[in-house]
Amino acid sequence: MSEGKKPHKGEGHRDRLREKFLTSGLDGFHDYEAIELLLTLATPRKDCKEQAKAVLKRFKTLQGVIEAPSEDLQEIEGIGPKNVFGIKFVSAVAERYLKKKVIKKDPIRSSTELFKYLYHTLRDKNREIFKVVFLDAQNRIIGIETLFEGTLTASSVYPREVVQAALRHHAAGLFLVHNHPSGEPRPSREDKLITQELIHACRVMGITVHEHLIIGDNTYFSFADHGHIAEMNREYEAAHRQAPPR
Repeated sequence: MSEGKKPHKGEGHRDRLREKFLTSGLDGFHDYEAIELLLTLATPRKDCKEQAKAVLKRFKTLQGVIEAPSEDLQEIEGIGPKNVFGIKFVSAVAERYLKKKVIKKDPIRSSTELFKYLYHTLRDKNREIFKVVFLDAQNRIIGIETLFEGTLTASSVYPREVVQAALRHHAAGLFLVHNHPSGEPRPSREDKLITQELIHACRVMGITVHEHLIIGDNTYFSFADHGHIAEMNREYEAAHRQAPPR
């Protein structure tokens, strides 16, 4: 340190946190300490411990803080646009990492594998998010898109848009995935209706819907595991067998 230069408040504490992370990762860290380091990425000369504790108290969990909208984070005294940068940046990096990790890799063979891949991007969301996972003929992931947000109903999820997105990706099959902010993943009547409409629309275009996964609080509901996908496919086939030729 040059003569006459005083360390800014919290410098030693922050250096100790960085050393602790470089030595042992996040093991032993309190959640507020992880948030504190994220807040200081864009404001290195500011003590952010109290803001970190306050934002954790407001949003309950580390995941809740990372997924919170920027405008909500800035309602905490002492947190502005610069502080939010670190939190939003790490969230975006993590999502891109997970996406790149699965693209063109081994086929997903179970609902549990699909849940593990996508839970991070959908947990703690305060609104419903509908994602479509696009698959090639070997059931390898070739793309993932968020197609709809908000309260999902049969009138707000458009089969035409799902089919168009699948054709754009040259997909042979799909996984449908959405979350329930309540944490309870059991499907509603609307969820079942949406699934049926999407399966039938995709079948017309020669695209297979393999799964619809509803993600809750560290749990999920699989339409495939419960036999609903197979049943809806049988309904489609029966309807087309009975349809008179044109």
